[in-house]
Amino acid sequence: MNLFQLRAFDAVAREGSFTRAANRLFISQPAVTGHIKALEEHYQITLLRRTARRVELTEEGIRLAAITRAMFGLVEEAQVMLEANRQLLTGRLEVAADGPHRVMPMLAQLRAAYPGITVNLRLGNAQETLAALLCEHADVAVLTEVEPRKGLYLQSLGDSRICALLPAGHAWASNAEELQLGELDRQIMVLREPSSITRRTFDQACSEAGVQPRVLLELDSREAVTEAVAAELGIGIVSSMEISHDPRVVARPIAGAGLVNQHMIGCLERRRELRLIQAFLSLAPVV
Repeated sequence: MNLFQLRAFDAVAREGSFTRAANRLFISQPAVTGHIKALEEHYQITLLRRTARRVELTEEGIRLAAITRAMFGLVEEAQVMLEANRQLLTGRLEVAADGPHRVMPMLAQLRAAYPGITVNLRLGNAQETLAALLCEHADVAVLTEVEPRKGLYLQSLGDSRICALLPAGHAWASNAEELQLGELDRQIMVLREPSSITRRTFDQACSEAGVQPRVLLELDSREAVTEAVAAELGIGIVSSMEISHDPRVVARPIAGAGLVNQHMIGCLERRRELRLIQAFLSLAPVV
């Protein structure tokens, strides 16, 4: 089946004229005539009657026109959808992030610039977020302390500092100065699980400085750490970009080497030129 011939027939059936059909398809009138003649001869069927004033469909032509109108109507719908997506009027973006604090402002900007874009956000730890990106379950990802690798495009989002999270009534809470890392030696602490990037950064810094905190609890979320600190079960740690406005706790930056985390936005290098991914990457703050 020759789709060029069907397209020519569909145009004539819609326009009722070979001339208008040729204009619709941006081809010559003889080309339209040739396509339809070839279609009729191949299938030994008469689809059109040429009169002095217009072109009329035969009974078989009416039946075929109903089919081609539906068929090429779907093609036109597909073209409209793809064109809207190309212009970022519609589309869907899969985003992964290892925390909400960096990604939410970017999603707000995306929403303001491209209100027709639908976003699916998946939150997880650092390993889950990177895996989602590499397995193409996410188009873009907001990551912390990710190692460069072949095929992965990374763009800096800035850094954050590790802070101590203290109960509001703690003796150290009223001092706005940085807390020295050595002061946490032998202190009772409530920390995230060892796989947490914040925890790993803190543990490495403590190891290099010879600081040995006493870990009372290991918790699997930032919210749980905040609740444990508020209940005065111990001192927690938190990234400076994740500090909540909770009157029950106070955050103080910790002074010392190795207590800074790098944050990045990433995508697969081969997908970097996709317009929707480019649009999201462009929202990253300049650092």
